[in-house]
Amino acid sequence: MAFDATRSFPTAPRSASSGFGNWLKTGVLLAAMTALILVVGNLIGGATGVLIAGVFALLSNFVAFWFSDTLALKVHGARPLERSEAAWIHESVERLTQRAGMPMPRLYLVPSHTPNAFATGRSPEKAAVAVTTGLLQILDRREVEGVLAHELAHVQNRDTLIATIAATIAGAISGIAHMMQWAMIFGGGRSDDEEEGAGGLVGMLALIILAPISATVLQLAISRSREYGADATGAAICGDPHALADALEKLERGVQYVPDNGHPAHASLYIVNPLAGRSILQWFATHPPIAERVKRLRAMRSN
Repeated sequence: MAFDATRSFPTAPRSASSGFGNWLKTGVLLAAMTALILVVGNLIGGATGVLIAGVFALLSNFVAFWFSDTLALKVHGARPLERSEAAWIHESVERLTQRAGMPMPRLYLVPSHTPNAFATGRSPEKAAVAVTTGLLQILDRREVEGVLAHELAHVQNRDTLIATIAATIAGAISGIAHMMQWAMIFGGGRSDDEEEGAGGLVGMLALIILAPISATVLQLAISRSREYGADATGAAICGDPHALADALEKLERGVQYVPDNGHPAHASLYIVNPLAGRSILQWFATHPPIAERVKRLRAMRSN
């Protein structure tokens, strides 16, 4: 069925992940980040290390909450997408936001050949949607609109705050692992005697190994259910679930052909896993299988 941009549009349903649940998850994420930093500070510098780590944790939590969206855009090299460059994208987003009863987000372009898109921002009023140059090269306008609707669904469902904070924390966890490696190389790890020092080194080694795994588990807990919810809400916003299904299939092939070499901690932000080309274990992927997402979308009826 062809997509009719003039048809009437019912307000898209909000995901159950919105509201108090997302604020609770955000608090848990910040608490987990603080605990990990304090443990590392204790292993490296004892009581003094805990004090320094505590100050660092407070600063990290402040930055993660208030500036995680800005950091996400800067990390990916995103720049504002001017109306003069792509007026049709601005018009599509304006039409979609009006249908969904949402504020107009800021639009950004990521200079990457990997076809993808993501949304960020701690609230709908502060939201931003970014698409890559690769996405605009392989999708037609109908499919781009489906992707934009999916990203707006993340904003409407208030997924963007927790997703961006999760990416920021995952990046911090990976950075902590590297910091601990250097600490071990240069004799880090407090010790009052030989036995306690050995125990501290063992603890540091364990955290170095487990930190990247914990980052992956963190994103697994956040990402998979969010994507299914955004697919359903996005299909309702654009009124054409098959447009999004077609886009996902093209994006999956595009990412396999041109995978992103960026930081794995930020993979969960995107509509499809940008690291899919080098994925080893499917059950550790931060996104649900594209085939299952497409199947659910194709089972939906166009409005």
